[in-house]
Amino acid sequence: MESMEKINSPYWALRIAFGAVPFLAGLDKFFNILTHWDKYLSPLAQHFLPVSATTFMHFAGIIEMIVGLAILTRWTRLGSYIAAVWLVGIALNLLAAGFLDVAVRDLVMAVGAYTLGRLSEVRAAEMAPVRSSVRIPGIA
Repeated sequence: MESMEKINSPYWALRIAFGAVPFLAGLDKFFNILTHWDKYLSPLAQHFLPVSATTFMHFAGIIEMIVGLAILTRWTRLGSYIAAVWLVGIALNLLAAGFLDVAVRDLVMAVGAYTLGRLSEVRAAEMAPVRSSVRIPGIA
């Protein structure tokens, strides 16, 4: 139980950050308040897309909002791993677009999202014995 106390603080910090930031960034894909998101889409990606850059960013925003909500709700582990893969994909696009500094930042964030997924697994394993040890009379 002591190990649970040690991981709770980083777990919750990562969970809130990786839940709120993707959700808000996804929402901003529709408003472009933080930045004009289309400029980060590489020309190579734009060449292969069957839709405009703006439409693609709207789809990306929807996915980011769903992933953020997943992390903030009961699907933290799954959402974290999806976020990690998504961030690697974004970093590859940013490399192709020449935004090397932002690509490196997104790779570091991918490591953070992966770490949250692993912490979620550890917490689930630690909580499993606690849950299974509770017995309700009359229920097997």
